[in-house]
Amino acid sequence: MATANTSRRSARLETRITPELKELIERAAAYTGRSVSDFVIAQVEVAAKQVIDEHERLHLDQVQSRALVDALLAAKKPNKHLKRAMDEYRQQVDSR
Repeated sequence: MATANTSRRSARLETRITPELKELIERAAAYTGRSVSDFVIAQVEVAAKQVIDEHERLHLDQVQSRALVDALLAAKKPNKHLKRAMDEYRQQVDSR
């Protein structure tokens, strides 16, 4: 899988920052031996993946995990309301 640093760059992202923050980023980039652009892209990519992971991964404790397994093992056939809900969910997820 290509990362932001290795794939072909064709999109542009711009932002305004304070001079102090710019200096801080430039200093950090220099310590890592990267250009400011490469440093920012790498750090933003890591942060974005972390946020997505936190929001898209299901975290269950032991009690919740057991309840989920029990519910899955005792699952009944989906009724028309559940089928409609699944269709609506798929449309929302596929449209992203």
